[in-house]
Amino acid sequence: MNHRFRVLICLAAAILTLPCLSAQKQPAPAQQPAQSQQMPPAEPPLPMSGSQQEPTLRITTQEVLVPTLVQKHDGSVVYGLKADDFVLEDNGVPQKVQVQEEMDTAPVALVVAVEQGGASVLEFDKFSRLGPLLDSFLSDPRSQAALVGFDSIPHLLRDFTHSTEDLNQDLKTLQPGDGGDAILDTVSYAVDLLQTQPKDYRRVLLLISQARDHGSKHTKIESLIKKIGESDVLVLTVEFSPITAEFLHDMKDSGENRTLNMMSALMALVQAFRKNVTKEIALMSGGEYTTFISDKKFEQRVLDAAKHARNRYLLTFRPTDPTPGLHSIRVKLANDYGAKIVARANYWIGDVPGIE
Repeated sequence: MNHRFRVLICLAAAILTLPCLSAQKQPAPAQQPAQSQQMPPAEPPLPMSGSQQEPTLRITTQEVLVPTLVQKHDGSVVYGLKADDFVLEDNGVPQKVQVQEEMDTAPVALVVAVEQGGASVLEFDKFSRLGPLLDSFLSDPRSQAALVGFDSIPHLLRDFTHSTEDLNQDLKTLQPGDGGDAILDTVSYAVDLLQTQPKDYRRVLLLISQARDHGSKHTKIESLIKKIGESDVLVLTVEFSPITAEFLHDMKDSGENRTLNMMSALMALVQAFRKNVTKEIALMSGGEYTTFISDKKFEQRVLDAAKHARNRYLLTFRPTDPTPGLHSIRVKLANDYGAKIVARANYWIGDVPGIE
């Protein structure tokens, strides 16, 4: 009897240990896709928590990408330069530079962010002709573009597509927004959109707006500087002046329809002495900043931006000083070719207390 009891005890113990053994043998559950690979919502996201995937160019000690445009005074691009032709300084300290053999030939992931708020309605006629110009960005069949409109908040009007016909239709049917011009929120949102695209794509933001931010609620300037500094997004900005747009519009109208608000014009002029957000964002990323008034100049500015986005040397370097925070970059030529250089001005390493 005692022998049978001991046998039953052993069998019960064996049965109880089976679930543990099977659990140990089960494969680990598949990892969930990183949140940054999902398309951000159509409305601006709240600040990302630390648990979310960091942007592609989170700088620690890996290579920093510095797209660099070299132009002659007549605007033509200087080709054929090698690594020895460039001098790159990180916080004033020369770095060892490498240059990819070919120009930027990667497919493009483009976000076009168009202002819909405030006086931008006076520019909608120009925006409606933007669609065919995007072919210059999407010449590679793998390239694609998304359209974001913004006033007080950014809205995803068209997800990434290669169809310029769809984008053109969206641009022709833009609706006026409220009085907001949330540039900081929109740029942050656009960078998040671009980070969902394949890593081997050239990420470009084409921002078309006035110069001043008005109404951003989710993005601080310091946080945006960090986000752009960590990313490899090239920002190209085409700015319009709401004062000029109103004035030209009024000149075309009859006397009864002249609605130029002198007080708002004065306030805008006072604000114009403050920091130009669109310009600083473009220069920091190594992109370009330009303005337009007429239809022809607008179209030419967009075509130039598309051409220059591809005709850049891709410089890389490994920082010799990994001190966390914002680093300044200066790129120049070893010999004076009388050329103009456009390159990113800053990048960001690691974490700094108080800046998300």
